Amino acid sequence: MSDANIRIPEEARDRLAEVAAGEGMSLRAYLARLAESLLTPAERAERAERARAVLKEWNGYDPDPVQQADLDAELDRRLGKADAA
Repeated sequence: MSDANIRIPEEARDRLAEVAAGEGMSLRAYLARLAESLLTPAERAERAERARAVLKEWNGYDPDPVQQADLDAELDRRLGKADAA
């Protein structure tokens, strides 16, 4: 496997290195593990679609785009309220 150079602010590098060291890992190994644990936008969309299909089959849950926007707004409102507490 070849290495790549990524330019980030020193503060970010130092923070990531500290987190990696706290887990007994090199920064290189930590970033590789982090990259493996994250989903790409396409992977997130695929998982969301599968979850919607499972919910629809299980209990008929199938909001239209307007309902989905309302639900998202309500969730954002509740998260904001919890964040403020």
